[in-house]
Amino acid sequence: MSTADHGVQAFIGIGANLGEPEAQVRDAFDRLAQELPQTRLTGRSRLFRNPPMGPQDQPDYVNAVARLHTRLEPLDLLAGLQAIECACGRKRDGSRWGPRLLDLDLLLFGEQSLDLPGLQVPHAGIAERDFVVLPLLELAPGLQIPGAGPLEGLARRFDGAGLIPIAEPEANVAAAEGRR
Repeated sequence: MSTADHGVQAFIGIGANLGEPEAQVRDAFDRLAQELPQTRLTGRSRLFRNPPMGPQDQPDYVNAVARLHTRLEPLDLLAGLQAIECACGRKRDGSRWGPRLLDLDLLLFGEQSLDLPGLQVPHAGIAERDFVVLPLLELAPGLQIPGAGPLEGLARRFDGAGLIPIAEPEANVAAAEGRR
C-alpha cells in the first residue's frame, strides 16, 4: 500500500539563524501549510532559541517542529521541503552545521525507517538533539522513534537548559489551513 492511499504523519524540524530567524520559522510553518500538495499542517511546537550545534562562531538558532499529514511519498516530500528552503534563500554548499536562512529536515515519516540516497529517516542524530526531541515531545508525547524507542524516554536525557522558549505553541492551526 502506498502513502497515497491513506497518508502518513510526518514531522519536520525547522531551524534558522540568519536574517530574522523567528520570522523565518513562522513563515516556514505557513509555507508548510500552503505550498505542499496533498499535505496538511496539523501541529506546531513552540519556537525555541538555542546555541548552534556546530561551530560556535555563528548566531543562535531558532528551532521548532511541525507535524504534517501527507499523502506524498518520502522523496517527494523531501523535494517539497527543499523547494521551500530554496524559495526562502537557502543555498546548499555542502557545509554541515553552518549558519542557515532556513533548514527543513524530514525527521520522521510515519513509522518507516528509510535509508535512501539523500534521505535517512528517522533523521540521523534525532535522539541526540534536544532542539528536536523536546519540541517533538510537545506534539506527540507517545511517539515511538523507529530504532530509538519511546520519545518520552529520549526526552528524559535532556534538561532543556540550552533551549529558551520564545513563543507559545500554536494550539490551533486552522488559520493556516484556512488559507489553503
